[in-house]
Amino acid sequence: MKKRRAKGLRIAGKTILFLLLFLCVGAAAFGFYRIADKALDRMFPPAGGIKVSQPSSLPSSSAALSSLSAASGTQYKPVKGLFSAYSEAAQRRLTKMTTREKVGQVFLITCPAAGQVKVIDDYQPCGYCLTARDFEDKTADQVRKTLASYQNSSKIKMILCCDEEGGTVVRISKFPALSEQKFRSPQQIFHQSGLDGVKQDTEKKSRLMESLGLNLNLAPVCDVSVNPSDFIYARSFGQNAGQTAEFVTVSVKAYRGQGLACTLKHFPGYGNNADTHTGVATDKRSYQTFQQYDFLPFQAGIQAGAPCVMVCHNIVECMDSRNPASLSPQVHRILRETLGFSGVVMTDNLSMKGVTNFLDGKDAAVKAFQAGNDLLLTPDIKDSFNALYAAVEDGTISADRLNDSVLRILAWKYSMGMLS
Repeated sequence: MKKRRAKGLRIAGKTILFLLLFLCVGAAAFGFYRIADKALDRMFPPAGGIKVSQPSSLPSSSAALSSLSAASGTQYKPVKGLFSAYSEAAQRRLTKMTTREKVGQVFLITCPAAGQVKVIDDYQPCGYCLTARDFEDKTADQVRKTLASYQNSSKIKMILCCDEEGGTVVRISKFPALSEQKFRSPQQIFHQSGLDGVKQDTEKKSRLMESLGLNLNLAPVCDVSVNPSDFIYARSFGQNAGQTAEFVTVSVKAYRGQGLACTLKHFPGYGNNADTHTGVATDKRSYQTFQQYDFLPFQAGIQAGAPCVMVCHNIVECMDSRNPASLSPQVHRILRETLGFSGVVMTDNLSMKGVTNFLDGKDAAVKAFQAGNDLLLTPDIKDSFNALYAAVEDGTISADRLNDSVLRILAWKYSMGMLS
């Protein structure tokens, strides 16, 4: 009896082992079949085409831009912040541009006295900064036709700007043929009519400039100065930091309301320093002073939506004791990271003694771009262009660095309706 039971158990055990072995072999065969099937699908897709997994949601703007970059063979960083809505359009434009055209877009040139159209043909600059000679002895219609000829000569529509601050710095309204009266300084207007007067005056400036074909004013002046002996005082609002911040907010909103771009200047703040048009100026004030006073108007303008900030040539020792602010990576990091500015950063004019006593023009252009400026304001296009182009070609300035600035500039132009 015991022998029969033992024999039965052995048979049952063998049966179970056989079944387990069968299941293992079957599973292995099925797995091999699936692997082989997928491999064959890759090698020989079905007639309906290659199967693509469906995303759970539509791609984000960044994802769309990454796909666009991949298709063109180049990876671009999307434009973030102020101009992010125009990033994709800017990227499409960038993919069609040559390196020379990209380099041209980072130059804002002081409008030459002659050969203006040839300069546009040769360099395709971002734009022209006009001076009083461009308006002198001209009617409004003549100015409009001249500026239209510049736009028609450029592959990419140009920034056309000037300094129409009011008071001591006016380029247009000093000529009776173009304006009924010269614009007064913001100080004068504030004392007579308050911030409402400032708003109305800014709107009037905007309308005049736009009527002539300009699209950017290099204003408002954000420097805090309450001392009449300061170089910058006459051009400043002449009030404390808080009141200057209010003035900047009102001005930026007025410009935006009229559709004219504006520029906050001169970051990080002039204070009581000497004129950098005529020499090197060194600012020995503490960083805390800038935090408590000088930064406030710039922060106000950034929050109000200003698209552009101009950086001065002062050597600000608490930020960078060796370089003018316009050539200092540290100053630009503070503007970008501490103040959170995402728009276009430009230099003050690189022909000013605050820079030329430090570096020659072509070296200054390269160093200013390396520091973090997007846009270089200069009268010296030939040497500066050639130096920057050579720096890109030899890798001193990376293609990515150039693309970042050009994308930001293009997105800015799209935001103004200049490009479509």
